Amino acid sequence: MSWLVIDRIDADGSTLECTLRPSADLERFFTETPFRVRYDRSIEAVPDAILAIPVLANVCPVAWANGADVYVDAVDATFAQALEDVKTSLLAMHDFLEGGTLYARTCVDVEPPSNGSRDRDAKRESDSALLFTGGVDSTCSYVRHREDDPTLVSIRGWTITPDPADDENWAHLRGRVSDFADQRGLETAFLETNALSALDHAMILAHYKRFVDGAWYSSVGHGLGLLGLCAPMAYTRGIADVYVAATHWEGIDLEWGSRPDIDDHVRWSGTQCHHDGYELTRQERLDVIADYVEQEDSTLELQTCNRRMDGNCGECEKCYRTAVGLRLSGLEPTAHGYPFSQHDYDEIRRALEGGAWELGEDERNMWADIRDRVRETDPETPQERAFFEWLLTRDLGALVSESTSPLSHRLLRAGARNTPNRVYNVAYPTWKAVQSGLDRVRTR
Repeated sequence: MSWLVIDRIDADGSTLECTLRPSADLERFFTETPFRVRYDRSIEAVPDAILAIPVLANVCPVAWANGADVYVDAVDATFAQALEDVKTSLLAMHDFLEGGTLYARTCVDVEPPSNGSRDRDAKRESDSALLFTGGVDSTCSYVRHREDDPTLVSIRGWTITPDPADDENWAHLRGRVSDFADQRGLETAFLETNALSALDHAMILAHYKRFVDGAWYSSVGHGLGLLGLCAPMAYTRGIADVYVAATHWEGIDLEWGSRPDIDDHVRWSGTQCHHDGYELTRQERLDVIADYVEQEDSTLELQTCNRRMDGNCGECEKCYRTAVGLRLSGLEPTAHGYPFSQHDYDEIRRALEGGAWELGEDERNMWADIRDRVRETDPETPQERAFFEWLLTRDLGALVSESTSPLSHRLLRAGARNTPNRVYNVAYPTWKAVQSGLDRVRTR
């Protein structure tokens, strides 16, 4: 029998911490590091049933992958039902997930805090929150909900890791989001978590990478996981609605961890989560931003770069793709954070034809979206015309990488999957060091 016990959930000031106690067969998926989340306000008044939500949201999918039951002292009844609904969606999406049962000594409907007891030192009260990075998707969601003055929520622990090497990137993100909020009189909330190091993410990948298009967190866990982290924050601020911007759109049926049939199920007493903007393609989201630029903010800059957090490099696939999208929505990329010239169209074509970028189904769909808009757009320069004509005849399926990881990584993962636990516990530190070395070689 497989099981996971959530032990001793503590709230000390603004920090949530708990220990995870797995059954022997699950030990390889968890490190001995306590699960932690640090908020920017005290969470000591948050009920235990709400404090359990962040850890449950992040560990339950791992339990479900192993048919394991999860035990916790107290949980919010609304969230317990939300987990059942999310589990149903994830099991329908991923055949390798087995499910499991949540057991709680206490399952209660938590009374939301009254308006008078909200912890507010804010510029403007808000009943809603938006996960925000300043990219295309979250900026579009801000524009759509700007009349509600949403609290902007940024989370460290996924794309920006807790590693000290990422301190500078986190500082850049915080500074950019704070500036964006200050200019609009909005609140911010900054969360930091070690969720992906309390879980042994490398070993989870070793077992389940072969089943997903991408990584574990992106393909399975991040919608539920990121939204669940927000529960104590939402309780202290009296947030009724939490929005997470859609990555994909209607008609794209990818196995992805953040979709309407996941995010719209996530809820707890007093708060409902929403998968926002799913009815819009990425190009249509850029159209929404273009209208906002024309009407309210001519100097708006986006941040989407895969290489930098202090601006856009203008040379990675995502920068080029966003710059072309801005151009197709009638905006000049250089005015909104992207160094771009007409000669870059030739660079994009060479990179796509030469396989310089490792692309997946995500990117194929987004370039297809761009191509659909190209059909409606008159090119303004010879370089643009040549690129548009080429893109209209290109087989975009041929751009998708056959594998997102080298053979050496796949062999290491296969070995890890088949290693007995007692051998793994001795050998895994060496395996992890080898993998880390391969990653460094590959990214130089």
